[in-house]
Amino acid sequence: SSFRTEFIEGFVKWLDLPEAVLPAMTAFASGLGGEGVETFAQILLKDPIVKENPVAITQNLLSFSLRDGYYDARARVLICHITRLLRIPLEELEVLEDSLLESLKEQKEEESETAEVSRRKKERRKKLKRYLLIGLATVGGGTVIGLTGGLAAPLVAAGAATIIGSAGAAALGSTAGIAVMASLFGAAGAGLTGYKMKKRVGAIEEFEFLPLTEGKQLHITIAITGWLCAGKYGSFTAPWSSLLQSREQYCLVWESRYLMELGNALDSLLNGVMNMVAQEALKFTVFSGIVTALTWPASLLTAASVIDNPWGVCLHRSAEVGKHLAHILLSRQQGKRPVTLIGFSLGARVIYFCLQEMAQEKDAEGIIEDVVLLGAPVEGDAKCWNAIKKVVSGRIINGYCRGDWLLGFVYRTSSVQIKVAGLQPVDLDDRRMVNVDLSSVVSGHLDYMKQMDEILKAVGVKTKECQLDEKGGCRLLCPLAKKSQQAAGSESLEEENTVQD
Repeated sequence: SSFRTEFIEGFVKWLDLPEAVLPAMTAFASGLGGEGVETFAQILLKDPIVKENPVAITQNLLSFSLRDGYYDARARVLICHITRLLRIPLEELEVLEDSLLESLKEQKEEESETAEVSRRKKERRKKLKRYLLIGLATVGGGTVIGLTGGLAAPLVAAGAATIIGSAGAAALGSTAGIAVMASLFGAAGAGLTGYKMKKRVGAIEEFEFLPLTEGKQLHITIAITGWLCAGKYGSFTAPWSSLLQSREQYCLVWESRYLMELGNALDSLLNGVMNMVAQEALKFTVFSGIVTALTWPASLLTAASVIDNPWGVCLHRSAEVGKHLAHILLSRQQGKRPVTLIGFSLGARVIYFCLQEMAQEKDAEGIIEDVVLLGAPVEGDAKCWNAIKKVVSGRIINGYCRGDWLLGFVYRTSSVQIKVAGLQPVDLDDRRMVNVDLSSVVSGHLDYMKQMDEILKAVGVKTKECQLDEKGGCRLLCPLAKKSQQAAGSESLEEENTVQD
């Protein structure tokens, strides 16, 4: 609530609106009148100024959110929500973010004549000629139509021209752009690529970031692999070849020796004779609903000795790595930009403990935008997830598979936990919690590595194929999660426009 109050007060000043609008703006931000938000959006879109260029509202929100060189994850969640309400594809928001980034770079370094010509062509291609340079876009005429009941009456007098064409945005068009850039990307400007653990931290032996994509963006994604295995999937980057949630993406490299041992152990458990033993065990355990560790057949429990040690070691180290990641993010190694975290199996466990650690620290809000945990070997009890709500600004997506007997076997034989997040929905009473049943995509735990492309699409994470085939249509609101979203009253609108290149 304190962030909301500060945001609204600052935004009113940014737009040079009279203080009389503060009560109405605060009431809206607190949820009053929220039931009519879609109706209001439709009315707003009929305003001549907004109808001609609805992205101008997004532009002003974006420039306001970056004014101090800190892109708060909560602000980006709001901007994404407003963008959807205005029927603007999220692809266009990313183009706008990139264009703003380019305009800030202009203040920091001089361009060669060739580079300037190239940049201008790119601007025209992205259809943002008039609105590229933040703060220089001026719009005249028109008024904002208020909601019935007079709640928005003070806003009507201001008019769309005043709100959209505010002189406040000019701050980013000045030499202040240099300071903003330094704050957003950190003094070194290298992002997470420049970070590598110099010496052993506790039990952690290996911890660094590898770039998955080339380029800089105002929001970043970190992907975390859950285990390694011989052959095609022997690298941390292999499962994420199709990931394109943002254009600046990193993969966390951690404890490769132990993760390779675990991957080999999992393979040996499933292959050959062990596969036959497991299939026989299923008849008496998972399929009959008897799921506690005490009921596993003796023959299968004997086989557990193959993976007991590497699994136990990796369970412990993933928790330690998660806590270390939390302090890296809190120290702003990534700059002051929103971060989305995606991980599967023990990688999801890293994320879980990262969020738990961040929740215990001060000033941890506004860093994490969305989190996606797939097949997570962590507690499934909702009360264990309550702390996470404090530090995640957007969606908390739990992807699970009810028939993942391998996860149930290895986790429950090493832990007393009955509820496991990777096997069932987490009943967290929060509209941001989205549970996605992946049973139609994932047949077993090892599929999280092999079927990652399909899994990402199922949970609504953007992939390279999504960008090519569904411009503006892929977003972090998964089709399989619509039922959960309807219950929360926040099902997203279908985008009608597309971005043309």
